[in-house]
Amino acid sequence: MTTKPKAKKFRIRRSAAPGGTSGSADGASAGVRPAAAQAAQPAATPPPTNVTEQQRASSERSQAEPRPKPSPQPTPKAAPPRPLKGQVDSAQAVESENTIDAIKREGLTGRQLRMARRVAQKHNLPATSDYDAVRLLREKGIDPFKRSNMLELVVPKSDANAVSEDSSGETKVQLPQTLQPAKQTLPSTDLSPAQRRDLEIGQMQRDIALRRRKKMLLLLTRLSFFVILPTLIVGFYFYRVATPMYASKSEFLILQADNAGGGIGGLLSGTQFATSQDSIAVQSFLESKEAMLRLDRDDGFKSHFSQEWIDPIQRLPVGASNEAAYKIYSRIVSIGYDPTEGVIRMEVSAANPQVAAQFSTSLISYAEQRVNDLSETKREDQMRDARLSFETAQEERSNAQEALVTLQQKGSILDPEGVIAGKRSRITGLEVQIQEKELELAALQDNPRPNRAKVDGAKGDIQRYKELLSRLNAEMIDASNGENSLAQLAVRIQLSQADLASRDMMLQSALQQMETTRMEANRQVRYLTTSVQPVASEEASYPRKFENTILAFLLFSGVYLMISLTASILREQVSS
Repeated sequence: MTTKPKAKKFRIRRSAAPGGTSGSADGASAGVRPAAAQAAQPAATPPPTNVTEQQRASSERSQAEPRPKPSPQPTPKAAPPRPLKGQVDSAQAVESENTIDAIKREGLTGRQLRMARRVAQKHNLPATSDYDAVRLLREKGIDPFKRSNMLELVVPKSDANAVSEDSSGETKVQLPQTLQPAKQTLPSTDLSPAQRRDLEIGQMQRDIALRRRKKMLLLLTRLSFFVILPTLIVGFYFYRVATPMYASKSEFLILQADNAGGGIGGLLSGTQFATSQDSIAVQSFLESKEAMLRLDRDDGFKSHFSQEWIDPIQRLPVGASNEAAYKIYSRIVSIGYDPTEGVIRMEVSAANPQVAAQFSTSLISYAEQRVNDLSETKREDQMRDARLSFETAQEERSNAQEALVTLQQKGSILDPEGVIAGKRSRITGLEVQIQEKELELAALQDNPRPNRAKVDGAKGDIQRYKELLSRLNAEMIDASNGENSLAQLAVRIQLSQADLASRDMMLQSALQQMETTRMEANRQVRYLTTSVQPVASEEASYPRKFENTILAFLLFSGVYLMISLTASILREQVSS
């Protein structure tokens, strides 16, 4: 790996007048950059003097290290030196660059360089870089890495130019210095601006502290009057005055009879949705004034809460109205229905644990009776229509049967069609016999000498048969014509029989419908079952002293906060 060669600085002595000897003009020497000198020197100009030869040799050595140094060639003394051409630095610039190079070789850290830059900025030094800042500070006699210098940057202006002492104990004098004014030895009543400012700030702080104490005192007074004092009163009531109440808890649910039917009703029969309406109805009944009146009539609800040893807030006045008793009833009886489980939970409180258990048992019996009433009402509603249709069909069948019997009695025969069919068969038989006699008579007459007695007998038989046939035909005609004929009677009997058959079918359908309705009504029966029986409590459940006191404190605090916010908003609106 090769590195870029560095150009070395060198000095060139300016010669005196032409023809004179060259020398140093009071130490005024300058450094020349080789690159600039080579750029400024013409390429075709030969080296006229010994100085130019040395310059060229130095430039070549700086560019081609580590080549061996060429030996200088002797120059003739007859040729006078020419003035140099190019950029020539001053001695001060060369000295500053040498100083910066020396500072770079010290291996300063970034923190030290930043510190030197800040110190130079505080002293308004025109530093072009961090190393230049170190150089300028050292020229001013300031140590850029001394920690006390950073503290001296924030001292008052009167002490900025004071004499400082370094870490070695020597006294440093940083010029220029200002003369300290002579201190006044005479007493004066005038205060300096700083003292006056401190005095005013102290007075303002005392005023602010006084106002804060006053506001805090007023706030504590308001809180004591509106929050703490009412909370203490409420706590005293709950801990010392309130009568302990004993709660009796119970749970019951309303079930439906097993339903074997299909459809949506069969799907919902085993769930809580099948009895949700009945459960809600029972809950509303137990929370109603009707249940309170029944409880007062059976167990003396009013008389229990009118006793003298109960505290005045929970005590019911003697001869109180039903509305006042219902307020206490609503407070001591708590009923909740859980639709997800179908369970009704009831909690009854009283001043005596046995009385609370008795109240709870009575209310459960009232609920059971109400469930039975609801089931009976629903069953009767379902059976009413089926029973009415069955009774109507039964009555109509009886009427049809009576009409048929009447028609049969009116014709004195039971089967008019059989009578008519018999007469028709007789007529047919007579016609056949007449034809046979006529054939027999024809056979006798074909004889040349027929027997007169046989011929007369045959004719007589034919005549008798025809008369009988005429009489039968007349009876058939009479039976077929008129209102009381056998045909009309037969038609009426047939209509009555058809009506009776239809009434029998309707009666059978009504009977089947009534049986089906009865079965369905039996399946729709609800009944109440108690899962948790009420038990007398041994310890008082109410009042909850600590919880109620904390709740009262929170309520009073919220009311006070709302009132104070409203007042502050109104005050701000009025003042603006």
